[in-house]
Amino acid sequence: MDMLHQKTVIITGASSGIGRATALLFASEGANVVLSGRQQPALDSIVEKIEAAGGKAIAVVGDVKKESHARQLVSTAVEHFGGLDIAFNNAGILGAIEPMTETSLESWHDVLNTNLTSAFLGAKHQVPAILARGGGSLIFTSSFVGNTVGISGLSAYAASKAGMTGLTRTLAVEHGPQGLRVNAILPGGTDTPANMVNLPGATQEVRDFVEGLHALKRIADPEEVARAALFLASDASSFVSGTTMLVDGGLSVNRT
Repeated sequence: MDMLHQKTVIITGASSGIGRATALLFASEGANVVLSGRQQPALDSIVEKIEAAGGKAIAVVGDVKKESHARQLVSTAVEHFGGLDIAFNNAGILGAIEPMTETSLESWHDVLNTNLTSAFLGAKHQVPAILARGGGSLIFTSSFVGNTVGISGLSAYAASKAGMTGLTRTLAVEHGPQGLRVNAILPGGTDTPANMVNLPGATQEVRDFVEGLHALKRIADPEEVARAALFLASDASSFVSGTTMLVDGGLSVNRT
């Protein structure tokens, strides 16, 4: 079943992790995919895999912090596939793990610009294009951090992800009458290169601790989060808008 048959999708942060898994899944469900990332070889390999399976994809290398890149992604979708139906603003960074009082202004701005301002810039150019098609779905990758849980050392990350919740709800209200659904997914620990369990120097003790935070006592595969994004992108969620959807393996409710 092609849940996204002939839909055109922009996915940022598509080089690896959740973005990569989502690109492959969306393409397998019939979508034309415009991939954004900073790593040309990684993006090219995803395009090759999608095309080998009979799908359509194009890679656009750039910096999500720049408005010119947000504009280029939309123009690429329109020029190559005729328009835009769905956007998944997924790009983000964790930033340094350090006390707020030791966080430099440069570091603070880097995390907020990469996570939150990039989402704003993406949506600013994606929304008009999606509305031109009669509506569609806009999705952000937020986090349980800053929304349901506070984690020491992640003040900038938490602030950026909490801000995304406000952006999601506001856009859902502003553009709901025009047929645009806007939602955010809040993943728990996910087995990506950016997860602290995979950072240099991480020990088995660190992995055990992170896994133990979840009710399921494990972290997610990126494909599991991608399936949640597919639900929000597709007509299966046709009456879902303005939500912050936890995909966290029970982390937010776990106390054991």
